[in-house]
This record gives sequence, structure tokens and C-alpha cells, in this order.
Amino acid sequence: MYAVIKTGGKQYKVAAGEKIKVEQIAAEVGQEIVIDQVLAVGNGAELKVGTPLVAGASVKATVVAHGKHDKVRIFKLRRRKHYQKRQGHRQTYTELQISAVNA
Repeated sequence: MYAVIKTGGKQYKVAAGEKIKVEQIAAEVGQEIVIDQVLAVGNGAELKVGTPLVAGASVKATVVAHGKHDKVRIFKLRRRKHYQKRQGHRQTYTELQISAVNA
């Protein structure tokens, strides 16, 4: 059984036992959270799609860790104008262990 959830403005396809990295969530490491924004639930060939959310569906997950992704380097250049700008960014994330998909 799998589900398509929405968190942090992005959509993720998840199943029980998977680990995913999502936008940072304000929760402690080891805490169990419930994600109730479920867009679709599938089981084999059967698929239940919400309008926009599936009523009564939820996903239980445990917070494994918090961290930062690798650095993304931004370099801007205007040719012949003597303009160069260097910038870096490291996005924060929360790693979740999916424990159950409830339809």
C-alpha cells in the first residue's frame, strides 16, 4: 500500500518502511507525527484519489533526523560589465521513517 502526501509545498509517494527527506518540520527526533494531507492512496491496481484530499486517510511517520542538504552554488555573471556574484545555499530537511499508511 502506498500514498501520495503533501508536506512543505511538495508531493511525495511513500510506502510503509521507507525513509524520505522532506522540508524541515518542527518536531523532535524520535517523535511520531501524523500527516493528514493525503492526496491519493493506492493498493495494487486500486487507486483512490482525493478531491483534493482523501477523507479519513493519514500517514504515520517517525522523525529520524534533522540536517542540511549539500551546498548549492549560485554564480551570477554579467559579461563585459565587471559583475560577478557568488552565493551558496544549504536547505534544511527532516528525515522521516514511514511506519504506516492508513486509508
